[in-house]
Amino acid sequence: MSLKGKVALVTGSTSGIGQGIARGLAAAGADIMLNGFGDAEQIEALRAGMAAQFGVRVGHSPADMAKPEQIAAMVGQTEATFGAVDVLVNNAGIQFVANLEEFPAERWDAVIAVNLSAVFHAMKAAIPGMKRRGWGRIINIASAHGLVASAQKVAYVAAKHGVVGMTKVAAIELANHGVTANAICPGWVLTPLVQRQLEDRAKLEGTDLDTQKHRFLTEKQPMEQFSTPEQIGALAVFLCSEGAKTITGAPLSVDGGWVAQ
Repeated sequence: MSLKGKVALVTGSTSGIGQGIARGLAAAGADIMLNGFGDAEQIEALRAGMAAQFGVRVGHSPADMAKPEQIAAMVGQTEATFGAVDVLVNNAGIQFVANLEEFPAERWDAVIAVNLSAVFHAMKAAIPGMKRRGWGRIINIASAHGLVASAQKVAYVAAKHGVVGMTKVAAIELANHGVTANAICPGWVLTPLVQRQLEDRAKLEGTDLDTQKHRFLTEKQPMEQFSTPEQIGALAVFLCSEGAKTITGAPLSVDGGWVAQ
């Protein structure tokens, strides 16, 4: 399919899942507004490389997803630069792990701000333009933890459950405006960050990488395979297609059977 002429804003897209989604949408022809922190030279190399590889316009916003005014400004910047926000992908996220009674209040606030509230603020800013144009795709990256829980992740689980619920509300409200809203719920995804964690575990425990992958995956998933950022990106592209025109309000699992158990 082609997304030529469409504009996609992908939060948290300078690495990992977000970058995989941005690249998938760019490959389909969409202009891209990247967002995320990182080394300025590396981000510029990513931006310029994507533009050259896919022949699309690519920008970058350093907006902090914990700050509502910066989120609104990022949506406005995208509309001013590229003319619209046709596809909004809320992907940015952070994590903190601790038992509930020991969970620092400031870390709760931070995780909720970035993983949940930022999704609300970005949708609120982008929806009016989508409704005016009569076309839009909202894709919220939730998690298997938006459907089931794990210990020591109270803020993350609460936020991702909230993202799934918020997605359903948006789907109902926008059902007859040409705008769909769906949540992708990944299980374990082999990002560079996860790869480094596995390598560090193997080194610490004196095992090999395959052993660590097996342990990591089988703790939650029946399927002993990681998903990839590219696979998440491929689903995002499909959700923008005519074939997905009536798919809305759905939490779509890409989790190797995690929540089927």
